[in-house]
Amino acid sequence: MRKFAVIGLSTFGFYLTKDLARRGFKVMALDADETQVEKVKHFAFKAIVADATNKETLENIGITDFDVVTVSLGDQIDASILVTLYLKELGVKEIIAKASTEDHGKILDRIGATTVIFPERDMAFRLARSLENVNVLDAIPLSPGVSILEFGAPGSFLGKTLRELDVSNRYGIQIIMIKELVPENLVIIPKADHKIKDSDILVGVGKDQDFQKLLNEK
Repeated sequence: MRKFAVIGLSTFGFYLTKDLARRGFKVMALDADETQVEKVKHFAFKAIVADATNKETLENIGITDFDVVTVSLGDQIDASILVTLYLKELGVKEIIAKASTEDHGKILDRIGATTVIFPERDMAFRLARSLENVNVLDAIPLSPGVSILEFGAPGSFLGKTLRELDVSNRYGIQIIMIKELVPENLVIIPKADHKIKDSDILVGVGKDQDFQKLLNEK
C-alpha cells in the first residue's frame, strides 16, 4: 500500500489527510503550526510540527520513504516553491503541489512537481458547469477545453441504445461509464447495446463545445 505525506495543513491539507486516512492509507501530516497538527493527530499515522522549508528537516523525518508527497501551503507561495524544490532534490518520486495562481503553477511545474493542482479554480469550474446546465451533475477539467462530465441523459436519448445514439460520431463524446440508479449499478465502458433509461447518469469525456451541443438536445 502506498504511503503519503501531506505538508501544510490548511483546509485542503486537513481534508486530504483525513480522507486518505479514512481510506486506510498511512499518512504523515506536517505543519509548522502546532494547532493545525493537533487537529489531525487522532487520524494521521504520524503528525509532526516542523518547518518544511528546512531541507535538513525533510531529510531527518524520512520524507523520501513516502511514495507521494503533497505540498499544500495555502498562499505561502515562496514556501511552497522552496519545499517543492527540496523534495525534487531529495528524490521524492511523486510530488503533488497546490498552486494559488497560474504563474505559481508554472514555477512549481518547472522545478519538479509531478502534478500541479488548482483546487479553488477547479471547484469553481465544476460549480459553474453544473449551474450552466441542470443536467450536469459534475465536471472535471482535463485540459483547456476538454472535460469529463457527469450528466443526466437528454430526453431524446431515453429508450435508445448507445449504438443507435452513436454519441462518439454525432457529438465527438466518448461515454466511458454509466451510473444506473434503479437498480443501483456501475457500468464501466458500457457496451453498444446498453439501452438508456431515465434513471441513468452518463459519464463522458470530450471537448466542452461538443458537450454543449449534446446537452442542448431535448
